[in-house]
Amino acid sequence: MSQGVTIYTDGACSGNPGPGGWGAVLQFNGTIKKLCGGEQLTTNNRMELTAAIEAFKALKLPCKVDIHTDSQYVKGGITSWISNWKRNGWKTAAKKPVKNVDLWQELEAAIAGHDVRWHWVKGHDGNDGNELADQLANDGMAPFQTDVSAR
Repeated sequence: MSQGVTIYTDGACSGNPGPGGWGAVLQFNGTIKKLCGGEQLTTNNRMELTAAIEAFKALKLPCKVDIHTDSQYVKGGITSWISNWKRNGWKTAAKKPVKNVDLWQELEAAIAGHDVRWHWVKGHDGNDGNELADQLANDGMAPFQTDVSAR
């Protein structure tokens, strides 16, 4: 297993649904890699999940990963709820279909082979990694936003 990698992820959405973006910061051995992207019509939760997926897809070798997210949805889903969802045929405890099942399955596949520790951080609270991930998410969203003032 490779040395430790620290990841910060964030998602953003203008309207929910609406244009959205995701950002990820990967820190390894003194190097920082910044990733971002977005979609025209999405939700905040989909962007939060996409940020984590894309961060793990950027890893080339199995790693020890400390991943920091300000999304209770992502952390709770992957560390607690997913095993019950799978056991229940991707249904919630209320017997309703799990939302974003495609991304949950992609995230589960992306983390396979890594030694992952999930951490929740309070958003917009001065955490440098989270603030940078937030900025990247907004950068990723920017091309998909329409400029209302230009009308």
